[in-house]
Amino acid sequence: MMKFLILFLVSVMAYGAQIQDVAFECNSKNCQLVFKFESAKNLPNFYQKYNSNKGILTLGFSQSQFAKGESFYPIDDNSDFVKSIKVYSEPVKGTPFIKFDLAVGKSITTDKNQIALQKTNFLVKLKNKGGKNWTLSKLNTKSSKDPKKEALEEKRRLAEEKKAAKKAALEEKKAAKKAALEEKRRLAEEKKAKEKALLEEKKALAEQQKLLDKAVKEGGKISALLPEIKEMTVLIGSGMEQFRLVASTPISLNNVSKLEKGVITVGLAGPQKSPVFRIGAGTMVKSVTWGTNGIKIQLHTGVNPVMLVQDGALIFQKSENAIKKDGFIFWSAQPTGIYIRDWMKAIEEKPDFNKFLDKYEKESKKIVSHAQTFHLKPVVRELIVVADEIEFYASPNENAQVLQRFVFGDRLISLDLTGLYRKVQYGNRIGYVNRRAVGFLDELSAVQMERLKQVDKERGTDPQVQLTSQLEGLYEDRVTYSSFGRRDPFVEIKGLVEEGINIDQVELVGIIWESEIPMAILVESKNPSISYTLKEGDKILNGKVLKITQTDVLFLIQEFGVSRRYSMGLPDKFGGKK
Repeated sequence: MMKFLILFLVSVMAYGAQIQDVAFECNSKNCQLVFKFESAKNLPNFYQKYNSNKGILTLGFSQSQFAKGESFYPIDDNSDFVKSIKVYSEPVKGTPFIKFDLAVGKSITTDKNQIALQKTNFLVKLKNKGGKNWTLSKLNTKSSKDPKKEALEEKRRLAEEKKAAKKAALEEKKAAKKAALEEKRRLAEEKKAKEKALLEEKKALAEQQKLLDKAVKEGGKISALLPEIKEMTVLIGSGMEQFRLVASTPISLNNVSKLEKGVITVGLAGPQKSPVFRIGAGTMVKSVTWGTNGIKIQLHTGVNPVMLVQDGALIFQKSENAIKKDGFIFWSAQPTGIYIRDWMKAIEEKPDFNKFLDKYEKESKKIVSHAQTFHLKPVVRELIVVADEIEFYASPNENAQVLQRFVFGDRLISLDLTGLYRKVQYGNRIGYVNRRAVGFLDELSAVQMERLKQVDKERGTDPQVQLTSQLEGLYEDRVTYSSFGRRDPFVEIKGLVEEGINIDQVELVGIIWESEIPMAILVESKNPSISYTLKEGDKILNGKVLKITQTDVLFLIQEFGVSRRYSMGLPDKFGGKK
């Protein structure tokens, strides 16, 4: 999106301005482009835009004419500054513009060049120095005398550009087709490898079953556990749940990896692969199996237990409050079998030793072992578009391809943060947006929240269907509410002696948005001559600036252990609040 810089706040006359000539001047400090206007009155709107791919700096003037006429003007093909100038007319958003396309060298690489006015001369100041001075009216006399030749050369140049673009598109199409073919081949090979691995696993399990059947037939002893594992035990009761695993090789904490995707790996030497052994008790461990990196312990969703090693045994532990009876549940898998014992009783029951013995004998030997599958649902965070309209880029660059545009209230999924841009997902598309044009739900001001509710109502969106914010669990257990732009009537002003700006005594009069860091301008209500400039994160009395948008400033205030949000909006054209 082009950004316009207004030279003067004056209305443009119907006949516009006249540019008499263009010059390039250099001294020992810097160089500058000089646009010589006929008069200093009724100067037009101006903008500049740099295209890094083509090496072209475009300068535009609204409602203007160029005395030398619209044409192509060669300067110096070997120059590090300006090689040539193309002058032409083109409307921008319904307004006629005279444009100067400067083919530039390595000394001009930005459109953030400083501008100035010196009587009737409009200056575009460049950072580098060392160029040769020239004036356009004293150059290109041959070109200006032969417009047919210039038109022919321009036509030939455009044809070559079109041909090159067509060739590039064809090559891109071929590359995409080749990539799709390679992806299809890769998926086929992947599928074939999975089928082969599944077949090999099936064969291995069949061979293992044959060995077990042979052992049973010959009267040999069969272990109920996985190889190289001596014991697994689950103990539940008195508000605690514990899982204990003992392997043939002593375990140390150095062997235990951190929790990743619900799996804890114990790096011990053993079988490369084994059947999945399901744990038949408890809410902590789901299953155990051998993998290429050691013993893989699959946990239930959302479980993150305390881990410790005692006497070479790995122990997991977490709190348990679901059982409302006295006693313990004991589950133990050993080479001789899997044992389940339930020593639970209701509060009103009286201990009966004979009943305990009867139940113990009946339930002392129950074997449980089968395979199972597992799935984790990722936790994502939702972003809200808070600007009126923003671009959705293919890469984190304002010159990148624009995939589409979003408007206020559109919802995106936050993936990552890259400098000034956030990597987001919208539907099945992944791209980048300016991070200042979006915000999380808990960062919106009261005005933005009300506007979002209205947008959701107009679109028929259910406001209850929202993604959970990952920040919700990080806040302390305090009362948090929005003041909707008004001072909290329950908090006294007296006694607040911390240093900082008192937002109850200032008004928001402006927001500087075009800078790298957005800033808010506040003035004192009783003395407007005293003003303050704040940016996000700056401290105020009993709080800080939480978020600055194009129209609002959101503050986080903490007083007497209570957190509240206070928002200020820019005044509208009638003097009221937006």
